[in-house]
Amino acid sequence: MATSAARTATVPSLRPEAAATLARGTVIPAHPLALTADRTLDERRQRALSRYYLDAGAGGLAVGVHTTQFEIRDPEHALFEPVLALAAEEMDARSDPALVRIAGVAGDTAQAVAEAELARSLGYDAVLISPRVAGADERALLDRARAVGEVLPLVGFYLQTAIGGPVLDRDFWREFAAIPAVVAVKAAPFDRYRTLELVRGVAASGRADEIALYTGNDDAIVADLLAEFHVESPDGARTLRFVGGLLGQWAVGTRAAVALLEKAHRAMAGDAAAYRELSLLASDMVDVNQAVFDPGNDFHGVIAGVHEMLRQQGLLEGTWCLDPAEGLSPGQAEEIARVRRAYPALNDDAFIAAHREDWLR
Repeated sequence: MATSAARTATVPSLRPEAAATLARGTVIPAHPLALTADRTLDERRQRALSRYYLDAGAGGLAVGVHTTQFEIRDPEHALFEPVLALAAEEMDARSDPALVRIAGVAGDTAQAVAEAELARSLGYDAVLISPRVAGADERALLDRARAVGEVLPLVGFYLQTAIGGPVLDRDFWREFAAIPAVVAVKAAPFDRYRTLELVRGVAASGRADEIALYTGNDDAIVADLLAEFHVESPDGARTLRFVGGLLGQWAVGTRAAVALLEKAHRAMAGDAAAYRELSLLASDMVDVNQAVFDPGNDFHGVIAGVHEMLRQQGLLEGTWCLDPAEGLSPGQAEEIARVRRAYPALNDDAFIAAHREDWLR
């Protein structure tokens, strides 16, 4: 008994205020990387992005994730710590204990643990653990997660296969969710069947009440937020729902995303008008996403598309990525301009224009 109690006592926990935000459901943008033309960090614009998201009402930030570019870890760039530190400083400046601070971690066990330790030193609450690890099978991914979970609380991540994520079955998610350090899971396989398998796995773990489900399916945001999953758990039949989103799509139109999520919460509480309004918005949101994420070209412009939207709005100077081979696809900039014109309620143009100079100060 003493050994079991000691093991339980070492499980890291969230700050109460951050835990309440995560459980209630919030908007967490996946933070982009602002670069200069010579592909070095543009600190002024990096800070401006954080200020935009926080002023827009985001409940936290996810930094060092796919949208921030995994290459920030490469020795020739060495941007992982500086980028996490800048976002932490901007969140510190808000003095808001309810903000959820999430750092992405990647690599093998040693690297992921080291990144989690760095994130902890910078005041981050939890880590989003990338499943993209060369040569790792499901057992290795689970062992890695347990090791990282001794440092900080874990947010699981089902990454779509188009950008390197593995296929992970229901048993994997059952075992992953059973790890005591897991506080949330982001579903981003861009696949309805795999999303359902993830939810079923979480339910089967017996810890569904302790784990917040977040959509990362940028092509099905409204569908996920309005979905009810009728699943089996060790305690019998359950209904599970996504409570919020941790999304690259919400790195643009963030204020509109906050309004959308609030409307989703009202809809799921029984507000029929809110439900109908969201249903009418669903396909518009998908249209915006196809312009930004570039699925027609196998997501080649997925990160540059986020940059282009922010460039057109004056928050970024260009669309540069750390990998020179990454960039916009032909016609993608025009598609982004089209959806900005077509769906002004989803793009934050007026809000950004009113505050941009303050954020760039």
